[in-house]
Parts: sequence; structure tokens; C-alpha cells
Amino acid sequence: MQAPPSRRNWHPLSRFLLVGAVGFAIDGGLLSWLLGQGWSIVQARGVSFLAAVSATWWLNRTWTFQAAQKSALRREYLLYFATQVGGALINLLVFFVLVHAFEALRQMPLIPLAAGAAVAIAFNFSISRVVVFSRSHP
Repeated sequence: MQAPPSRRNWHPLSRFLLVGAVGFAIDGGLLSWLLGQGWSIVQARGVSFLAAVSATWWLNRTWTFQAAQKSALRREYLLYFATQVGGALINLLVFFVLVHAFEALRQMPLIPLAAGAAVAIAFNFSISRVVVFSRSHP
């Protein structure tokens, strides 16, 4: 039987989830506003995604993982961006695999959506913690 996660391990995850919620609000709010301004859905989604990734990178860097200030910002941001894109692709893959494997889930799309989000969050948190914001990177 495993011991429950220590407060030291849980604290960054709590912050990561909160930062993700902030990113979702930025993404959704900006997307809605840009669509209201007449932007195409592709253009608006591209801009809103970039804004959300940039905001969550900064918040995760300074608050969640408290990255060392000496790290190479461009490298860190590019790793973070790649991680977010990877997480989005994993989210979509899990969603579509479940929808195609279980016909009943086509009538309940929030279940595969939640499953995809959970897997993507686990991936994004793990890679962010171990690779992107690792204190061992200069």
C-alpha cells in the first residue's frame, strides 16, 4: 500500500491545476472576444491558445515550480510550448480512441473528454516538473 502524496508533492499539482484553470479562462475569454470581433475561428483559436500557453508558462515558472531565474527562458518556453502541444494531441487521441472504441460514449462525449483531459494533465504536469522546470537545467 502506497503512502498518500506528501504535501511537498501535492502542492505543485494543486498550483498546476489552478494555473490550468486560469489558462482555460484566458483561452476561452479571448477566443470568445476575438470571434465577436469578426476573426475566423482558426485565427482566433491560434491567438487564444498562444496567449493561454504564454500566461500559464509564466505562472507555472514563477509560482508553481518556482524555476531558477538563471534558466534559458527561450529554451524553457519552447519546451513548455511543445509539452502543451503534446498534451493537446494526447487529449485528442484519448478522446477519439474512446469514442471509436465504445459507441455508447458518442452519446456521452463528456466522459471521453474528461478522460483525455486527465491523461493530458498527468502528461503535462510530469513533463513540466521533470523536464521543463527542472532545477538541473541551466
